[in-house]
Amino acid sequence: MAKDFNNQQVVEGYDQHIRKLIPGYELIHLQVAALLKSYVAEQADILVVGCGTGYELQYLAEQFPQWRFTAIDPAPNMLEKAKSHVAAKGLTEQIQFIQGDSSILDQVDRQFDAAVSILVSHFVPHPDKLDFFSHIAASLKSHGLCISYDLTLFKHSGQAQVLKQLVQSIGLVEAQANAMLERLENDFYLLDDGALQQCYLDAGFAEVEQFSQVLSYVGLVGFKTKTMTAVS
Repeated sequence: MAKDFNNQQVVEGYDQHIRKLIPGYELIHLQVAALLKSYVAEQADILVVGCGTGYELQYLAEQFPQWRFTAIDPAPNMLEKAKSHVAAKGLTEQIQFIQGDSSILDQVDRQFDAAVSILVSHFVPHPDKLDFFSHIAASLKSHGLCISYDLTLFKHSGQAQVLKQLVQSIGLVEAQANAMLERLENDFYLLDDGALQQCYLDAGFAEVEQFSQVLSYVGLVGFKTKTMTAVS
């Protein structure tokens, strides 16, 4: 059964569990911040797609207090958790929250300098994946970029077993690791890394680069223009 991200128990335990489930979880956010700092101007509008409980949103808002953020998520309880998370840090004025999936972006009358989508697209069904990235691409300014980090398709079964060993070393017990592998088969819609990059290009990005990889977890950044240069 697919995990219900609107389930209150799932919401409350998410931030602790995710650190045992995703190798290098903290490093992902450090890399995202470095990419944004390098490519995005001092004043910017940032889109966070699938904001979850708001940890990533809080981290970025604290790192870049001069930026404005728009955060979307289809799960109402996740969105409420994110609101309380950032409110506790005094960051509410920087952030607009919208309930909905990527299609809601068609109704947003603002374009963004960058979009961040961390651990989201691997949950998007294959028939909807191109639309997911197309919605993001259409919401970006001409110089915009999109940063994603997702699990990609295992090339052989041995890679799944390596991931199982790794997550046990960072906190999951064996039963949880086995449950993770079962979920990967039943609840995730994985592409290989090449197909995921092609999805970016088909969605309207001019160029896509890989910035990170831990086993089959891959970080990509897509640029709307091929002439993109760092700002700092």
